[in-house]
Amino acid sequence: MNAPLLLSRAGAVATLTLNRAESLNALDLGMIDGLVEHTAALAADASVRCVIVNGAGKHFMAGGDIHMFASELSLAPEERRKHLAGIIARVHAAIEGIHRMPQPVIASVQGAVAGFGLSLLAACDLAIAADDAYFTLAYRHIGTTPDGGSTWTLPRLVGTRRAMEMVLLAQRFDTAEALRIGLVNRVVVAAELAASTAAIAEAIASGPALAIANGKRLINQSSTRSLSEQLAAEAASFSACAASGDFAEGIRAFLEKRPARFGSS
Repeated sequence: MNAPLLLSRAGAVATLTLNRAESLNALDLGMIDGLVEHTAALAADASVRCVIVNGAGKHFMAGGDIHMFASELSLAPEERRKHLAGIIARVHAAIEGIHRMPQPVIASVQGAVAGFGLSLLAACDLAIAADDAYFTLAYRHIGTTPDGGSTWTLPRLVGTRRAMEMVLLAQRFDTAEALRIGLVNRVVVAAELAASTAAIAEAIASGPALAIANGKRLINQSSTRSLSEQLAAEAASFSACAASGDFAEGIRAFLEKRPARFGSS
């Protein structure tokens, strides 16, 4: 039996592949456990500089596995509530892992990006979409509300009004709209998705590790800080980076008019 989540490495870039193509990579218990385990391990691995999350086959993720939910219907309502609350706690551990890991995480999506698939994309730091991708926050269609942090990330990414529309109507939209509202960074033809994602990941992985990790952290924490607090955090980060070998290499490379070789000094 194939693992529902695959981990591969290419140098300093790690790739997590949602691996249930026969069910459009729908989220099941095995995939949840894999996400929790692998995000925690990657966050602690200093040799990993960037993480890609993609889907096997023609789709990224069509949301939670409906068969998994159907199996809960035999339970009494209160028992069902408790059991699903426990499952979602595991899901949310993985989402927090993505937000907190120092490495930038890139969602590389195609086909269906629905339900938790959209929440997962929104949790990542960058998103590259194939031109055949389509999006919907589909939770209302099964009579529930979003999980995976999308009610936190989407207002910050696309604004409160657009996020409200996505939750309340759950309509499908295409890559042109996803790009227009800021849900994805770039749209590429489907045949170029893997290569375009790899190029961005390599650009990140070859950069100054501390500066990139701190940059991610500064952006993610900015919404909870005052301007004065954020300025103090920026000052602390800048000065910490200035004490690193990568800072010295970057200055020397600029003066010598050559590409910087970060991580070599």
